[in-house]
Amino acid sequence: MIQNTAKHNFDEYGELRGLFEKQLKELLWAEDIMMFMLKDITAHAYSTDLQKLLHKLEGTTSGHLRRLEKIFYLIGVPEEAIAYDALQCFIDEVNMVYVDVKQGVVSDAALIAALQKIKHYEIACYGTMRAFAIALKEEEVVLLLEQTLSEEKEADLALSVIAESHINIEAADKEI
Repeated sequence: MIQNTAKHNFDEYGELRGLFEKQLKELLWAEDIMMFMLKDITAHAYSTDLQKLLHKLEGTTSGHLRRLEKIFYLIGVPEEAIAYDALQCFIDEVNMVYVDVKQGVVSDAALIAALQKIKHYEIACYGTMRAFAIALKEEEVVLLLEQTLSEEKEADLALSVIAESHINIEAADKEI
């Protein structure tokens, strides 16, 4: 049986609006954590093109936070971040790379893999929040969520391009 380990129980949210607000608070936490993590990840990255992408993602993530702040304002809910345990596992994975993997192409491959797990979480959440906003008739919120969703997909694709164009190949060559 799966246990709910989140800070808030879903039973508290008997309406779609409450679920929407809860998940927006989890996204706020996720984006805030990403802002701090990206600086550390950028410093630990070995590849120059990965460093450049991560630096760019810092600015993009800052924009995501600003949009979330605007969404909270538009829906009339005070900003509050709620930690999400499942995402914490991916954050822990990034931290383990620092400790367990020597800096180089293999650590870059591990960082990209962990970051893509986080990006896929964010893509799923922003897509779901967009669908909820449509159902709740929050037209301006829908547009903001669509913009962030598009940027998350672009970031995931950019990470894949770097990984597949050389990082994974160079990391595999270390095996030979």
